Amino acid sequence: MNVRAVGVVRVPVIDLTATGQNIKNLRVAAGISVRDLQNILGFTNPQAIYKWQNGDSMPSIDNLVILAAVLGVTVDEILVVAGDTDGDGEGALKGSVITGISEQW
Repeated sequence: MNVRAVGVVRVPVIDLTATGQNIKNLRVAAGISVRDLQNILGFTNPQAIYKWQNGDSMPSIDNLVILAAVLGVTVDEILVVAGDTDGDGEGALKGSVITGISEQW
């Protein structure tokens, strides 16, 4: 199971590489170039976008929300939880990353 125990709460772990590949796949499927996305996000260069796509870093929450809107998906559809073998975004824990965490509280 790919979750970490934090105190007594088990939380999902985001798979950076799979999330990055997902961002790229969603961007390509939407017909949006890296340059287009760079302009939409107001970046001076595309380096951050390539880092996301390569799994080297994650977009900020603000940029995730913008990405979701631009790509026509939800934030949960962008994020991939480690251990998600069927592509449903649920990984080793059932429920979304966001609702899975909030249900713990």
